[in-house]
Amino acid sequence: MNSKLIGLLALACWPAAVFAAPETFDFKDPKGVNNAVFKLDAPLEAVTGSASGISGSATFDPENPAATQGKIVVTSASLTVPNPMQNQHLHGPMWLDAAGFPDITFAAKELKNVKTEGEVTTADATGTFTLKGVSKELTIPVRLTYLKDKLQARVPNQKGDLLVIRANFTIKRSDFNIMPGKMEEKVSDAIDLTLSIAGAAPR
Repeated sequence: MNSKLIGLLALACWPAAVFAAPETFDFKDPKGVNNAVFKLDAPLEAVTGSASGISGSATFDPENPAATQGKIVVTSASLTVPNPMQNQHLHGPMWLDAAGFPDITFAAKELKNVKTEGEVTTADATGTFTLKGVSKELTIPVRLTYLKDKLQARVPNQKGDLLVIRANFTIKRSDFNIMPGKMEEKVSDAIDLTLSIAGAAPR
């Protein structure tokens, strides 16, 4: 009787031990490595810049990646290009208006076409992209890499897990009321975006 009871108790506890609970990953990077790269390739000029002011969080369950939700925030003022004059214009009211609209965000609502192989999950993330006060529904291809117990390898003396998100997609500045139809020979309407960020779930 005792052995049967022990067996039943062990079986009851087994799912909790095997199936990990969802974790919340923080993308405010203490190392300052997280970045987004943007490129505009117009007929007369190609402009490439980056942004480092990235924060936000995502909830990820390695047993159910399709349930992933989260919000990534990029500080508008952190977007920079090499040319100082272009940089000043970029933050000004005619372009990003960084003072009036300090954040660029993507709030993911659901993942579709989810495929997981080992540590890597690929999917199409559907959510709301907001830039300069204009919100659009977008579907973005993403690659999620779940790295269990790897936080210490990136941040010394900090135990926990990592979630690395990579994404490449294109938006149009005219869709977000950024000088629509203006200066397209020098500033492309299409903006190619590349995101590469790591989020931490300490424990």
